[in-house]
Order: sequence, then C-alpha cells, then structure tokens
Amino acid sequence: MIGKKVSIAPFCVIGENVVIEDGAILEPGCVLADGVKVGKDVKLGCHVTLGNQVVLEAGVTAGDHTAVYPGTVIGEGTFVGSNSSIGRPPRAAATSTVKNTEDLLPLTVGKKCTIGCSSVIYSGTELGDGVFIGDRALVRERCTLGEKVVVGSGSAVENNTRIGSFTKIQTGSYITAYMEIEENVFIAPMVTTTNDNYMGRTEKRFKHIKGAVIRRAARIGGGAILLPGIEVAEETFVAAGSLITKDTVAGKVYKGFPAKAVRDVPEDELI
Repeated sequence: MIGKKVSIAPFCVIGENVVIEDGAILEPGCVLADGVKVGKDVKLGCHVTLGNQVVLEAGVTAGDHTAVYPGTVIGEGTFVGSNSSIGRPPRAAATSTVKNTEDLLPLTVGKKCTIGCSSVIYSGTELGDGVFIGDRALVRERCTLGEKVVVGSGSAVENNTRIGSFTKIQTGSYITAYMEIEENVFIAPMVTTTNDNYMGRTEKRFKHIKGAVIRRAARIGGGAILLPGIEVAEETFVAAGSLITKDTVAGKVYKGFPAKAVRDVPEDELI
C-alpha cells in the first residue's frame, strides 16, 4: 500500500506487502524488503536498505547507504546518519568467548533518538527514547540503554551491558561486556573498563568474567581505568587518569594510580 504524496525516486526496489504511508520520500536506489512498514513523512536517503519486516515509525530519517536489518523497529522522529548498520546480527571471531547466536530479538529504537554516521548497533539490544549515539560508535548485542543516554563518538559498548537513563558516555570510551551502569552517571572521554583478570588465559576465567558496576550519579574522569568486577559507589568522583582497583565508598573523591580516597565530594555537587 502506498499513501498520498509519496515520492519514490528511480531505481528503488519494493518487495511484497510493503506499506508506505503519506508523505514518505525515497531517494534513488532504496531497497525495501517484504513486509516493511514506512511511516508518515519518513525520509530515506540514497541506497538505504530495509530488511524484511522493518518498521520505521512516522518522521524517521535514514541517511545515504544505511542498512536496517530484518525486524528492526525504529521509533517516531528518530534520525539515523549515513553509512550506518542498524540491527545487524553479531558475528563472532573463531576465538571469541562470545559465540554466534541466532535467537536474538530484533533491535528496537525508541522515539526521537539520534544515531550518527557510520555507527553500528547490533540486534538483541534496546534503545530508550531520546538516546544519542555519536558518529562511529558501536553498541553490541543484548544491551539496554535507558532514556536519553548519550554514547559519544567513537565509543564502544560491548555486549550484555545495561546503561541507566540520563547517563553520558563521552568520546572514545570503552565500555566492556557484562557491565551495569546506573542512572545519571558521567563517563568522560577515553575511559577504559575491563572484565577479565586472566586476560584470556585458563578455562576458569569464564566463571569470573565481569565488568564493573557503576552506581547512580558516579563520575569517572578522562582516561581513568576500571579493573574487572569492581563497584564504583553512588556519587563517587574518580579523578582523570586514575586506576580503580577496589570498590569505592559512596560520596568520596578518588585519585591516583592506584587510586585512593582523598576527600568527600562537595555537597553542592551531589544530586
């Protein structure tokens, strides 16, 4: 079904049982597989590919050469930049500790999200409303990002990680697998988190692989390193360049390599 005032440029390919609602614009070379639903006023750039059963709600924009994988649902008013892969299934390396799986649910993206150019977001993940994913960022499978989370340009969020609402992860940070990050956390640029004290050696490591837990409103300074399994307590402040090797105490400032508590967080900075 094709609605009113729809613009379909030359060289587009449209499968069976496709719905294109009023005001949608398809630039040259778009491919819409079977069962796709394109909402009102959606704009697709050149050579956008939508897999089987993809749903784009009203007002979605997808930039040139972006691929949206089968079953993905993208919420109303979301913007996706050019050259991005949205909802792609994971493909593990032969030596990876994470094996290929085919039982993942399709990706769901909330309303009014922004996904930058050349970003990759895997299937089995859920983005809440208002999430911002910067250019060249990666979010892997089985992740949950709450409302208005920010993942900065060039950052990586590995598999099985939960990020609470209003958390900000800035440019170039590495969020390892199996982490829990609560609400209103601030992670500055180039932070590194780790999850394997055995660094790939011995079979017993599989029982102990665990990323850090970062509690509500904690702040992690630029270039800091968090070792596997540690817990950063609520309202902790980690100074730039610090190495966190042990659990922290709530409301304390930590700095050093390795870091130690040096004072209380000022009361006017607490939320």
